[in-house]
Amino acid sequence: MNPFSVHPVPGVPMIRPGDDLGSILADAIAKAQLGPLDGDILVVCQKIVSKAEGRVVDLKTVTASPFAKQLAAMTTDKDPRVIEVILGETNRIVKMDRGHLIVETGPGYVCANAGVDESNSLDDDTVILLPRDADASARGLVDAMRARTQREVAVIVTDTFGRPWRDGLVDFALGVAGMEPLLDLRGERDLTGRELHHTVNAQADALAAAAGLVMRKGEGIPAAIVRGYAYQRGDGAGGAKLIRPREFDMFR
Repeated sequence: MNPFSVHPVPGVPMIRPGDDLGSILADAIAKAQLGPLDGDILVVCQKIVSKAEGRVVDLKTVTASPFAKQLAAMTTDKDPRVIEVILGETNRIVKMDRGHLIVETGPGYVCANAGVDESNSLDDDTVILLPRDADASARGLVDAMRARTQREVAVIVTDTFGRPWRDGLVDFALGVAGMEPLLDLRGERDLTGRELHHTVNAQADALAAAAGLVMRKGEGIPAAIVRGYAYQRGDGAGGAKLIRPREFDMFR
């Protein structure tokens, strides 16, 4: 196993709807003298992807339904209009307890508030949604980086989630392109020669978490380059592979 390194990408401006995110990131990477190099992994926080794609809601245009008002009164101290936006991104409410609203989103993520976020939004009365299709977003950035830099890089689009049974937040992979999100070690042998039957590592999540250590919300660093990590290229299901099917989930 070779060592790898994680490099923050500074100099990314505040992103607005309609911005050419691929070109902006390519320029920032070049200005930081980070290449990119063939085989690099570009890790990008979901928020700037969503902004560029126009996944921003002006709360002044939202009218809270009676159900949203009821949930706001029962479970959270959130603006009922924010609850209405969350419900619009929700397939199913998984849990409401102690001020938390845990839901399953359209793409299948199980997370707090459907990923709807008020931090680093464009103004005080807007919220940012998750990308409609994070894998498509990642594929678009792979294509953009290839066109701008003539380099073959993988892309991981990340967001910060809480975890059951563990305190603290960790960056997870939402969208993945250009690499396999899972590292399947089944059939290999451990140090004692026993065959591995169940070991499938979520390498895209692990890389997202590593990159998250240098992607700080308060420092304006929404992207990072992972360099030197050996991965199998892939252009299949992407980050969707990381979502456990409901029939195999013991807790839903």
